[in-house]
Amino acid sequence: MVDLKYIGHSAFEFKTGETSILVDPLVSVNPKYDYTKSNITDIFITHAHSDHVGEAQEIAKAKKATITAVVEVANHLAEKKVKTRPVNFGCWLNYDWGRALFLPAIHTSSFEDGTYGGVAASILFDIEGVRIFHAGDTALNPAFKTYKEIYRPSIALLPIGGTYTMDVEHAVVAADWLGAKTVIPMHYNTFPEIQADLNKFLQLMQVNTTNCCILNPDEIK
Repeated sequence: MVDLKYIGHSAFEFKTGETSILVDPLVSVNPKYDYTKSNITDIFITHAHSDHVGEAQEIAKAKKATITAVVEVANHLAEKKVKTRPVNFGCWLNYDWGRALFLPAIHTSSFEDGTYGGVAASILFDIEGVRIFHAGDTALNPAFKTYKEIYRPSIALLPIGGTYTMDVEHAVVAADWLGAKTVIPMHYNTFPEIQADLNKFLQLMQVNTTNCCILNPDEIK
């Protein structure tokens, strides 16, 4: 069974068996999370912005983990002497624990020094038959309707903070278009520009049959 842990912001840990996978590892956002306790084999990054690259380099070196990201992000990080897997969009990528698929997000992507980060991504994970769609940073994307038809995600991790991504109202539409059974909001309340009304999100989500699950990073174990 896949164990999904919300670290905070857009950072998640997926655990399957004795293996853990990190996505957008801004782990410093949550002092209660200790990556040293997990057997992290792979790190995924949706795009080059610092709040998504997070502590990827530090963790990759400490755990001897591989960072998978679009070519521009992976190549830039490879210069920092970490192991990377450069990829692009449109094909399943196989791993010992399952597979992943990079899909384009509607967002910008660059490193703090101005280096171009390629096209921002959403990532679909297929782990133990559970399909988890991590939307990354994105605007509402009509491709979500196609993802519902082709990929049928079980769980959707959607940004709701606005300013840089979808806001609450657009995330509700995204949830409907994706057709996931469970939606978990992310990328909100980390800093003032992305404050979100969770009660409003829950109320709007009640109009469809999707289960809305609020995970509190402060309760992480």
